Amino acid sequence: MITSNRLDATFAALADPTRRAILARLATGEASVMELAEPFSMSQPAISKHLKVLERAGLISRGRDAQRRPCRIEAKALEEATDWLENYRRLWEGNFQRLDALLDEMKFSGKRHKRTRKQGGS
Repeated sequence: MITSNRLDATFAALADPTRRAILARLATGEASVMELAEPFSMSQPAISKHLKVLERAGLISRGRDAQRRPCRIEAKALEEATDWLENYRRLWEGNFQRLDALLDEMKFSGKRHKRTRKQGGS
């Protein structure tokens, strides 16, 4: 079961467009801080701060390869957030299905009522 703190950290990390862009880049493969900083008009320290937020949330991990510290995406935190969201998707899907059934029933009832009135009123 996912803890509330971990879920909070995941959604807080995903709230920032720069961090989402970093995750999108890491989805294609690991990258160094310098490689991740390239497309952004911000300093390497600013990117490093974003990486720390992502790392604390469990969304990325950093390895060590001599002087290079490659970052890679970690699926577990995203999977936990997806599972949490999926529960609500199923809830709303069930609500929409019940609403559809009710609307269909009301349409059918309304058509039957109109036919009965036409037949009785002629």
